[in-house]
Amino acid sequence: MICEELGDTKFCILVDEAVDAGGKEKMSIVLRFVDRQGFIRERFFKIVSVPDTTSLTLKSEIVKVLSMFNLHVRNMRGQGYDGASNMSGIWNGLQAMFLAECPSAYYVHCFTHRLQLALNGAAKGVHDLCRFFSTLLLVVNFVDSSAKRKGALKAARDDEIQDLIALNTLQTGTGSNQTCTLQRPASTRWSSHFHSIKSLIELFGSTVTTLYHIMDTASLPIQGEASGILRALRTFEFVFCLIMMDKVMKVTEVLCQALQ
Repeated sequence: MICEELGDTKFCILVDEAVDAGGKEKMSIVLRFVDRQGFIRERFFKIVSVPDTTSLTLKSEIVKVLSMFNLHVRNMRGQGYDGASNMSGIWNGLQAMFLAECPSAYYVHCFTHRLQLALNGAAKGVHDLCRFFSTLLLVVNFVDSSAKRKGALKAARDDEIQDLIALNTLQTGTGSNQTCTLQRPASTRWSSHFHSIKSLIELFGSTVTTLYHIMDTASLPIQGEASGILRALRTFEFVFCLIMMDKVMKVTEVLCQALQ
């Protein structure tokens, strides 16, 4: 159906690779084109398992997929990737290989990825924010690394929700007050940091309760670790950065979504 919609017109490819839950390399291929009505369409086309992520392997697999559906490289008019050297390299990168075969297939480094790299780089240049994100990751990893701790967090959150509902300080209704967990941020995805911050703000009280519970019931080494994390979590500097970055990243999230 996608090929029928595309016809024999020009198109762009958007490609990214990632490791799945089984540890296998996967490459996703998206086609971007203008349909017969003049509207820009982006269609998720295929996921391909690849033995490695060298530019030669990726090009070979992409050409194989396109050939399978009678799509010709000569009709390619754009390439959208991240900035990794195997994708963007001007000599041996994937974009250079396709450009050599089709000079009109111009490469564009994903704008959202560029924005996220810039924001991450800027944040790392501010020492207070660098410490804040390190502490944030420490809190999430500590609580999320154990099913028992995640269960304690869920129980603490359920009790907190019941108390807030009893005090009429929490709205109720279909879909409200869903149980959530702390979100782990990814190093290059600025949006994931925003989701991590939002989840900790929502679960801040429950997280503190969980850490106190761990300090009372866990082994001595774990008690000491929980105590140190709780102390860092409750400092003025951490809470200030948590609230400030929530406000800042509400703005950058809108920009990320628009670029996406």
